[in-house]
This record gives sequence, structure tokens and C-alpha cells, in this order.
Amino acid sequence: MRHKITLYTATLMIAVAMVTSCTTDPNSPGVEYMPDMYRSPAVEAYVDYGEDPYYVTEEVASEQRHTMSARKPVAGSIAFKGEGKEFGLPYAYANTLEGYELAGAELKSPLPTTASNIEAGAANFELMCTHCHGLEGKGDGAISRNGHIMGIPDFSNKLKDLPEGNIYHTLMYGKGLMGSHASQISQKGLWQIVQYVQVLQKGGQMPTFDSKGVAIVTETENND
Repeated sequence: MRHKITLYTATLMIAVAMVTSCTTDPNSPGVEYMPDMYRSPAVEAYVDYGEDPYYVTEEVASEQRHTMSARKPVAGSIAFKGEGKEFGLPYAYANTLEGYELAGAELKSPLPTTASNIEAGAANFELMCTHCHGLEGKGDGAISRNGHIMGIPDFSNKLKDLPEGNIYHTLMYGKGLMGSHASQISQKGLWQIVQYVQVLQKGGQMPTFDSKGVAIVTETENND
């Protein structure tokens, strides 16, 4: 009896060895018993693989696989953008007269005043603003000269004391005949335009910069 058990065990071991060694791929694990229990499938993000066709038919499963599974972010979600994430925050002021006044009183630029920011603002201003405001911000752009829109204010005259928060609010929402620029220019780009407009408010006079290109703020400007 013991001899038969030993022979049966040896035969079984040889059979298992033969089955598991029937492969020419050195990276293959051989025959696996219920591999889905420990070898999970690679699932791609944003893809709905659908239900098992065995239960719902291939047609239904195929339709499910071609349906986007990702959902829109919850209302109020804020995208994390790493560096510069302060420019991804929702704008806190309403598109109302009260919001405009509050922005003028409270809103300050998150950008330091630098030569590079002013230059970037000047480039965007030339592309997006000169057709109305003119190259020097005097309200004499092509649209004004052609008589389409009259009375565009001069930054160095009527708007020379307009706070940066009001300028940004106007760029964000638009004001009067001026439309919003929030969809064309990033928040950082809008603040760079504000810095350039502040130069135009002083008749084009650039601030004094230190060795790192950062504007030197005087005590008078700090009090303002």
C-alpha cells in the first residue's frame, strides 16, 4: 500500500514538473492556477471597461468601454498647479459695482514689480489693448481714431490714480464697452498688464530697479 502511495506521489510530481516547464519563455511563470486572483489587469485612467460581456453582451460592454468615466470636478474645486498656484485660485470679487469698489480698496498684486514682468505686460498690452488704448495708453488706438469708440480715457491723465485692484477687476470682467480678457490671458498675464499700465499712469516712466531687477519702492509709494 505504501509503495502505491509513493509511486502515485512521484508520478504526480513528475506530471506537475512537466506541465510547468512546457514553455520556451524564460520570463514566463509557467501554467498559473487562477491567475486573476493575484495578477491584476492594467487599468487605464479615464476609461470605463464596462461590465463582463458574458453577462451583458459584447454590444453593451463595447458601448460602456467607449463612454468616458471621468466626472467633472465638484463645483468650487481648485486645481493644484505647483509653482504659481496662487494664480489658479477663484477670483473673490463679484462682477458688481460693489465688487469693483472692494477690489480697488483691497486687491493687491501677488507679483513683485520687476523689469521682466513689466516687459511681459507690455507685450500683452500691445497685442490685446492698443487697438483701443493706443501704444502709450492715451486712448488713441485705431478703433478710437476711426471713430468707432470715442472718449477712451488716458491712463496718464483721467486714470492716473486708478488703483491696481480696479485695473485688474476691469481686465477680469470688463467695464463699459470693454470686454473681459480673462479667457484670453492668464491671471499672471493680467497682473503683468496691470504693472505695465502703472508705468503708463506715470507717463511711461519706468521705476528704479535693484541689481536683481526688482523695483525699488520709495517711502512715499509705500504710504500710498
